[in-house]
Amino acid sequence: MPFLPIRTLLVAAVGLLLCSCASTAPISRSESAAIAGRTYVILGASSGFGRGVAEELGTHKANVVVAARRADLLQEVAGVVQRRGGQALAVPTDASDPAAVERLAEAAVVRFGRIDAWINMAGVASLGRFWDIPVEDHARIVDVNLKGYIYGSHAALRRFRAQGHGVLVNMGSVEGEVPVAYHASYASTKYAIQGLGRVLNEELRLNGPSSVRVTTIMPWAVDTPFWTHAGNYSGGTPRMPMMDDPSIVVNATIRASLKPREEVPVGWKAQGAVWSHNVLPDLTERVAADVAHHYQVETAPPAPPTSGAVHQPIPEGRGVEGGARARMKAEDAARREAPR
Repeated sequence: MPFLPIRTLLVAAVGLLLCSCASTAPISRSESAAIAGRTYVILGASSGFGRGVAEELGTHKANVVVAARRADLLQEVAGVVQRRGGQALAVPTDASDPAAVERLAEAAVVRFGRIDAWINMAGVASLGRFWDIPVEDHARIVDVNLKGYIYGSHAALRRFRAQGHGVLVNMGSVEGEVPVAYHASYASTKYAIQGLGRVLNEELRLNGPSSVRVTTIMPWAVDTPFWTHAGNYSGGTPRMPMMDDPSIVVNATIRASLKPREEVPVGWKAQGAVWSHNVLPDLTERVAADVAHHYQVETAPPAPPTSGAVHQPIPEGRGVEGGARARMKAEDAARREAPR
């Protein structure tokens, strides 16, 4: 019996690793065949996860409707989708505008006849102590990250129920389970997105149809332009250790559109964090806060306050990957070599 806890931990670790590999592996040939000809709407497609998902779907010959605030980048993403073999439609959209989101849904149906999967990926954040972040930033984060997802979910589910099928994919975060210090409003919206997904699945269970599903993707910290676009009032450059590569989140998102599960923690770090929080919630939250404080406050090089792309788009951060890992590596090297 003394060995039971160790055995349980080992079994859990192996299970997490196997689940991680299954959800994040590259799209298989059979999955590719299932994607071909399906119509996807991606709200938040100009960079990061959204751009990565759109371009990967193009490789598998999907119909892809890309939407975001940066119209010039949408055309660029649409061009990549088409060159890879898919069909594309670019619809400039602010996720916080319900009328614009409704027009996006209408445009997708007019062009392709239906929507098979709707993916909400737009997101903004401001880093820093809650009281140092302007209240206007907090409000905007809720407008985009929560209200925008409600608007997108409403537009999608009404059409899914009318046509009898569809998958709604919402981009959550491991912070919807384990909140991180200095991300207060962002973490709050991710908690809300997780709750939204759960209650929508219950309403669909009670009212049908069973072929309409909602899934919430829960990544760990990932190296995307998120860190370039974030508002920052922490006094240091945006940082987080052990960032994942965006490709694993792209693969997990696309796979969830084919085989939806209610919640998908992406990768072993996210799965481990969720498991740890279920077992030792207070300790897990304290450790997460201490890690964020060390990297964001104690060791980050100085950075001036900025609202980033919270209120208006910025030209920086156009790709799928954000370069944060390389920047942090250079910053750490410079700190080690600096005279003491």
